[in-house]
Amino acid sequence: MTELWNWRIDRARPVEVYPALAEALGRVVMPLAVADPARLPTYAVICDVWQAPGEFATIVDCYGVPESLPEHASVAALARLLDRNCLLRDDTLDATRHLLVAPDGTIRPVHFDVRETDDGEVLGNQRLCTDADPRCRGWSQCHRSRWAPDSILPALAAA
Repeated sequence: MTELWNWRIDRARPVEVYPALAEALGRVVMPLAVADPARLPTYAVICDVWQAPGEFATIVDCYGVPESLPEHASVAALARLLDRNCLLRDDTLDATRHLLVAPDGTIRPVHFDVRETDDGEVLGNQRLCTDADPRCRGWSQCHRSRWAPDSILPALAAA
């Protein structure tokens, strides 16, 4: 079985991302545009990296990631290598809620305003997921998450 990962990175150029991904994953990383499925090594991961508008505008899709690779530890390694904050979706299925992974390896829940455009989702107005915000209190989806409001967890502890 294979996984699909979708991450966002704060202000990183795609040319910087591919080698950092290879190091973070410990695998050969093939850009989607040049990957030939018939000639791929079995340990390769296919990735697509592109720029979009808005905050966290560098988008990374990784296809065919082996189940044995832990996603949270992998994105934490990428954040450290690039010295950039990264985002991944959380477990609430709330389109505004993401997990912010800092270069020091901490993970915390955050919210964004999300706007659909012809170029895809545009994120803006980042804010912490906190009980101080009425939208995150009580019966909100935030409390159904593994990452409760106001939580800050080391990446490896959260993996």
